[in-house]
Amino acid sequence: MFGSWKGAHSRLRIWAIDGTWEQVLSALLAQADSEDDLDWVVAVDSTIVRAHQHAAGARQKGPRPASRTIMPSDVPSAD
Repeated sequence: MFGSWKGAHSRLRIWAIDGTWEQVLSALLAQADSEDDLDWVVAVDSTIVRAHQHAAGARQKGPRPASRTIMPSDVPSAD
């Protein structure tokens, strides 16, 4: 449908560099403005944000690291 992914990626990248996307956006905004159909709604909802399981602290496969032994300090305690 779009050809190889490399071709589609190259095409989209070239359009981003040469300003094609800015021209498309400007034309669409001008058309919507002329038809009084321009209305901006921005909604940001944190419930749609998902982190990768490793970014969320999930245990990775493999052996668990041994817990560190806590040694008493040589510093006298403050009484």
